[in-house]
Amino acid sequence: MYARLGVMGAYVVWTLAFILLGGFVLGSLVEGRWRLPKFYLLWGLAFFAYAAGWVSAYFFLRGAAGEWLGSLIGSVLMTTVFCLAFNVARSIPKLSLLLFIANSAGYFLGSLLNDSIGGRPGMLLWGLLYGLLLGTGIATLLHLLQKPRKRTVGAALRGRPWF
Repeated sequence: MYARLGVMGAYVVWTLAFILLGGFVLGSLVEGRWRLPKFYLLWGLAFFAYAAGWVSAYFFLRGAAGEWLGSLIGSVLMTTVFCLAFNVARSIPKLSLLLFIANSAGYFLGSLLNDSIGGRPGMLLWGLLYGLLLGTGIATLLHLLQKPRKRTVGAALRGRPWF
């Protein structure tokens, strides 16, 4: 894709593919007001924020530092969009950490797999592992955002959500 579309073109295609395919799969996990097709709006906004954060950091720093910063910024931005939509802004730091771990594990473990296998099989395995772990992180995030808000007495007194 890099050869035909360039770096920016490849990122645009991957972003659209993630939004279209990911929205369909992840939207089936959402109940209530954000159920499909409304979920596509939320998902598109969340993933666009993620992609913009990732790409900006990567183009600013390049290399591994840009990838790590992109993973962090992208994870925080996506989590922020979801938490604000589900009215749990106080959970942004904890849930951002969850998504950052899943995102980074998928990306960097996939990269190691790609480097050790190489060629198209390596790239496909990278994409598979990255998508699987990032998708699991997002699915977990959506699950936690929709869980009934059982609160302990201490948490209720501090005005905090349960997670």
